[in-house]
Amino acid sequence: MAERLKIKLSIADRVYPLTIDPSQEEGLRKAAKNIEQLAKKFEQNYAVRDKQDVLAMCALQFASKIEQKGIDKVEDNIELTERLRSLDQLINSKLSIK
Repeated sequence: MAERLKIKLSIADRVYPLTIDPSQEEGLRKAAKNIEQLAKKFEQNYAVRDKQDVLAMCALQFASKIEQKGIDKVEDNIELTERLRSLDQLINSKLSIK
């Protein structure tokens, strides 16, 4: 059985003990740090006193970035497909002129 690692992450003044695969540690620590930084930014820039509101705003921010990446990827794929189709037509037109 794979070795598990016990860590503690602090988010919004709360400590969360986790048991994880060692390969997850770096990503989880970076994620917790990013949440903390964004939460502090929201607290400084907006009159938000409730930690739950701050964390909801953080969740929305991160989720919207993920969704936008998915949208951008689909748009990129559509553009790439159109370019490949155009190239295919050009190649076929050049090959059939013989």
